[in-house]
Amino acid sequence: MAKLVFDIETSALPLEHFDEAQQEYLFRECERISEPAAREVRHAEIQQQFNLWPLTAQVVCIAMLNADTSRGQVLFTAEDYEDEAEGAGPVEFVPCVDEVEMLTAFWDVARHYETIVTFNGRGFDVPFMYLRSALLNVPITRKDWLGYRYQTDPHCDLAEQFTFYNVSGRDGAARRFNLDFYCKVFGIESPKSHGVSGRDVNQMQAAGRQREVAEYCLRDVKATVLLYQVWRDRLSGIK
Repeated sequence: MAKLVFDIETSALPLEHFDEAQQEYLFRECERISEPAAREVRHAEIQQQFNLWPLTAQVVCIAMLNADTSRGQVLFTAEDYEDEAEGAGPVEFVPCVDEVEMLTAFWDVARHYETIVTFNGRGFDVPFMYLRSALLNVPITRKDWLGYRYQTDPHCDLAEQFTFYNVSGRDGAARRFNLDFYCKVFGIESPKSHGVSGRDVNQMQAAGRQREVAEYCLRDVKATVLLYQVWRDRLSGIK
């Protein structure tokens, strides 16, 4: 059964994208803070969270690999867009003119796969892409990835599997760790080993370093493939 492993990177929309009423709504809790310095800190914290919300951020990169062949594509928006894929190896880097083109290309690939594998895709990547696609009127070819939680087909979310569906809560034996931590304890090269993390994406995008964002996103997916193999071979009932 063909399995698609993917990850996305997102970047906050500029504050001027939102009108006065929207900004008031987004930062409303700041007005309850009387001390100016504390209010400013909370304002910055909320704006940093824009990356996490599909109504205040956009998808800037999607990396995807076939779990069995490790062949795939990295779709990314590029300021110096050229209509030509890069890379002679198993992974193509495909620059896209905008988010619409990138999401359209992703959903065209996704319809050919029976199952997807993610790390926290149920909590973040999938709902983010569903809402961005709906907002931009991009047809979604797979609408079954947020169905019944307690199964791994068609969506195997490793963040769910390594916590056994959050069986022991925040502090128990199966508490949840981030991808970086799981990779290190299972002997997998962390995608953050090159000094880049998701917190850097906004600045990298603004600096025109979209290809570096794409390379970081691909490292995330390669690590997820290896972590999936650990889960499949040592913990799951898959043969």
